[in-house]
Amino acid sequence: MNGLKNSILLIGNLGRDPETKTLESGRAFARFTMATSESYRNANGDKVTSTQWHNIVAWGKTAEVAGNLLKKGKEVAVRGKLTYRNYKDKEGIDRSIPEVVVDEFALLSKP
Repeated sequence: MNGLKNSILLIGNLGRDPETKTLESGRAFARFTMATSESYRNANGDKVTSTQWHNIVAWGKTAEVAGNLLKKGKEVAVRGKLTYRNYKDKEGIDRSIPEVVVDEFALLSKP
C-alpha cells in the first residue's frame, strides 16, 4: 500500500507548452499547466462543466521528453505526487502553490 501514498493520476489537456530549463547542475525540469474537466447535470437538468487547473512539474529525463512531446491543447495522462511549493510574495507574505510532480506521463492525443 505504500505505492498508493500521496499518489495522483490526472487526465486532461495542457493549458500551455511546457517551459523547460536546465539547471546549473545539469538537471532538466519542465513546468506546465493542465486542465481537467467533468460534466454533470444540475437540478434543472442543464449540463454543467467544471474545469480545474493544475500546476505540473517534471524532472530529469521525464522533463526532457515532456518538453519535446507535449504541446498546448494535447490530452495527456500524468501520474505523480502532490507537493506544495512555498515562497514569499512581493509583500513578504508566505504563500504556497500546489504542484503535481510527475513520475510518468502518457500522451493520449495523437502527436
